[in-house]
Amino acid sequence: MSIQLEVELLRRIPLFAQIDTSRLKLMAFTSERLAFEPGAVLFREGDRGDSAYLILKGGVDVSVASPNGPVIVAHLGDSAFVGEMALLCDMPRTATITATEPLDTLKIKKDLFFQMLRDLPQMTLELMRELAVRLHNANKDLSAAHAKLRDAGLE
Repeated sequence: MSIQLEVELLRRIPLFAQIDTSRLKLMAFTSERLAFEPGAVLFREGDRGDSAYLILKGGVDVSVASPNGPVIVAHLGDSAFVGEMALLCDMPRTATITATEPLDTLKIKKDLFFQMLRDLPQMTLELMRELAVRLHNANKDLSAAHAKLRDAGLE
């Protein structure tokens, strides 16, 4: 795939929509393009985070460990960004990411990710918005689960 086509794909992603073309070209050029088959694991919960992945095409399941085995907590598709939390917090991965269909990604190394956050305030703002939406959704899900436990008399 050409750099120009990768730039166009990046531009469709809200996190990168306002970034100028030269910076998107740099990101496309310095990122690693990776393809995964269904069932392939991009990374596992507990792994050290050294990069984030941008899903160009395809889908993944996000799962976390539980006493009864892995629990799928989300399904993400085109334009999703995964793995950034481990980079931002300098902590192990919080979930396992598994391809559910043929997957095309850009793997963005930690150094490039932080350089872009430093240099591009609009990207930082979009990332903050995305993380706030995720937190809001997690709080809603937690509240609903809490209500189910209470209604079942298990609380």
